[in-house]
Amino acid sequence: MAKMKAAVFVEPGRIVLDEKPIPEVGALDALVRITTTTICGTDVHILKGEYPVAPGLTVGHEPVGIIEKLGSAVTGYHEGQRVIAGAISPSGHSNACLAGFHSQDGPDARHGWKSIGGWKLGNTIDGCQAEYVLVPDAMANLAPVPDGLTDEQVLMCPDIMSTGFGGAERGGVRIGDTVAVFAQGPIGLCAAAGAKLAGATLVIGVDRLPARLQTAKALGIDAVVDAGTVDPVDEILRLTDGRGVDVAIEALGSQATFEACLRVLRPGGTLSSLGVYSADINVPLDAFAAGLGDLSIVTTLCPGGKERMRRLINVLAAGRVDLRPMVTHRYKLDDIEAAYELFAHQRDGVLKVAITP
Repeated sequence: MAKMKAAVFVEPGRIVLDEKPIPEVGALDALVRITTTTICGTDVHILKGEYPVAPGLTVGHEPVGIIEKLGSAVTGYHEGQRVIAGAISPSGHSNACLAGFHSQDGPDARHGWKSIGGWKLGNTIDGCQAEYVLVPDAMANLAPVPDGLTDEQVLMCPDIMSTGFGGAERGGVRIGDTVAVFAQGPIGLCAAAGAKLAGATLVIGVDRLPARLQTAKALGIDAVVDAGTVDPVDEILRLTDGRGVDVAIEALGSQATFEACLRVLRPGGTLSSLGVYSADINVPLDAFAAGLGDLSIVTTLCPGGKERMRRLINVLAAGRVDLRPMVTHRYKLDDIEAAYELFAHQRDGVLKVAITP
C-alpha cells in the first residue's frame, strides 16, 4: 500500500511526522494532494492535550491542493483541478444543515450533538498536514481556486478568514457601526477586516503585541489600542466619546477579554464571541446590566462548505482584502515539528505558518 508523510498526534505534547497509508477514495470523496496548508491555534490546543483527539490522527484542517482522485459518484470536478476545502466540511443533509447551520453538522441532541459537529478534518477524521487528504462529501465542500490566485492568497479561506468574517456577520455589523476586536491574532485580524467590509466606519483592534497591532494597521484597521500600556476599556470609551461600541468581537478565548467586550458595549450592543474557551466564562452582573441592558451574546463556528469558500475567494479575487501579510513563516512538511515549536510558543512574531510538502 502506498504511503505518505503526515503530522500525527501521538499524545499530549507530541505531534510527530510519520508515515501513513494514502487514503482509499469512497464514492463521494476526493483525494486532494496538498500543496499548502498551515497550523491553527486549535491544533496547538490538540498538541497540548487541551482538546482531545484520538492518538494516531493526522492533524490539520486548512487544505489547499490539487485533486488527485475523485470518487465514482463525484461530478462537476476534474482530476488536476486546484481546490480548497473549508475546515468545516458539512454533509449538507443533517438536521443542522437543513436548519441552515452547516457548521453544526453531526448527530442531533438525542445522539450526542455537540458544537464541533461539522469540524471533521483533523478532529474526527484524518486532516491535511500531510501529503494527501481525503475530503468527504466532495461536491458539498470543494471550491475551485482561480488561476490568478496563489496558494498563500487563499490559505486563510478554509478557517480563519471564514471564522473571522463570521464573527462580524453574526455580530450583525452594519454600515456606520463602531466595532472593537479584542486580540489581533489571525482570527481577530480577519474579524477586523470582515467588520470593515461589512460597513463599519470605526474598527478598533486591541492587543498587547506591537507587531500584531502593526499588522492590523497594515490591513487598514482604523485605530489600535495597546492593552499593555493602557486600559483598553477606558481607551475604547474615550475613542467613542463614552457611547461604547455597536459590536465587540472576542477573539482570544479568555475571561478578561470576554468581560472587556461586555464593558465596552453600548446599550443594546452585541458581543460576538469567536474565542475557544478552556474554562467556564463568568458574566459580571454590572457589565451585563443585571440582564436588563438589551445586550446580545452570539457565538460562531467557522462557516464551511463550497459556497462559503466560493464567496471568500471572490472577496480575494476582487482585491477587497489581502491577507498575505499574515503568512509570516514558511516550512516544509518535513520540518513540521519545528513549525509547531515556533507556533505553539508564539516566537519570532509568528502569525501564520505556510506548510508545503
